[in-house]
Amino acid sequence: MEADKKRKTYDREFKVNAVHLVIEGGRKVREVARELGIDPNTLYHWKRELLEEREGAFPGKGHLSPLEEENRKLRRELAEAKEDREILKKALAYFSKHGK
Repeated sequence: MEADKKRKTYDREFKVNAVHLVIEGGRKVREVARELGIDPNTLYHWKRELLEEREGAFPGKGHLSPLEEENRKLRRELAEAKEDREILKKALAYFSKHGK
């Protein structure tokens, strides 16, 4: 029976609005969570994430935070630079042998 349960997903707007009810509305997390039908711990987690990440919070499924996206881009560029360097090393070795 546990396998039949699906995990609920909430969009970014819902999460932000729920957190704003707590922060700007001055309401208690447990009260807001009960009204929205979510676990209070989930709302605490959303609140912490929104306060820490600001605009990067709740990127969504398959999306990366701006920092993670930048990290991925830089790793890709580094890998390309290493590959280019290896090609140039081989070319230099080849031409130094056959250039005479």
